[in-house]
Amino acid sequence: MPRIFVVIAAALLGLFFANTCLYVVDQRQYAIVFALGQVDQVRSEPGLYFKLPAPFQNVAFFDKRIQTIDTPEAERFITSEKKNLLVDSYVKWRIVDPRLYFVRLSGDSRLAASRMTQVVKSALNEEITKRTVAQMISGERTQVMSSVVEKVKDEAREIGVEIVDVRLKRVDLLPEVSESVFRRMEAERKRVANDLRATGGAEAEQIRADADRQREVILAQAYREAQTIKGEGDAKAASIYNASFGRNPEFFSFYRSLEAYKKSLASKQDVMVVDPKSDFFRFMQSQGK
Repeated sequence: MPRIFVVIAAALLGLFFANTCLYVVDQRQYAIVFALGQVDQVRSEPGLYFKLPAPFQNVAFFDKRIQTIDTPEAERFITSEKKNLLVDSYVKWRIVDPRLYFVRLSGDSRLAASRMTQVVKSALNEEITKRTVAQMISGERTQVMSSVVEKVKDEAREIGVEIVDVRLKRVDLLPEVSESVFRRMEAERKRVANDLRATGGAEAEQIRADADRQREVILAQAYREAQTIKGEGDAKAASIYNASFGRNPEFFSFYRSLEAYKKSLASKQDVMVVDPKSDFFRFMQSQGK
């Protein structure tokens, strides 16, 4: 029995030693070892470590991962145009100097979040007051976020933390401002549309005038060529008529009379009041005989 008591006592003593003198640092944590209330050591590497039992030494753990500060409500800021904007943002941060973080903020994450929220808000206000509504909504949001990170970087280092990123989730106008901005945007779009229509109308008129001019030129050239061809044809026809008349004047007269009959009697409704013995029917009378 005495041996069993010794084993049990040794086990209890080992368990007490493990609970009071050994501690494990996770890879996601920092560990600060305090000696009689003063910071003695900072452990940043994961592993199993030894310390003196309390109250000689105590250990406090702090998260080394990136943490988020998300504002519950959008903040109101004023632009360079004296317009109110509602800006909803969040901050990504992490502890980089656990000793300084504990000394300045007593390791209180809520106090750290409050301090960084005020710093970021001040930097945002400084950047937004330099810019217009249009620049904040679409043009320079990335530049604003980068500038805010640069501005708060040094102040964050003073409390042992690093601002990893600042993001704007939402940038909206107040309801009373939105209506006036939308009306102004609508008027601007209408002005641009009217300018484009006027420019298009002027170009269309110019194209039509140029097309009409080209049409007149083409018609004049075609008429000139047609008159030239017609003149050449008439000259050639006259030459043929003259040659035919010279060879057989009687046949030429007969042919011309037939052409006259053809044109004069082309329609059954045509009526002619002519003396049958006139020269017009000379070849018909000869045929009758």
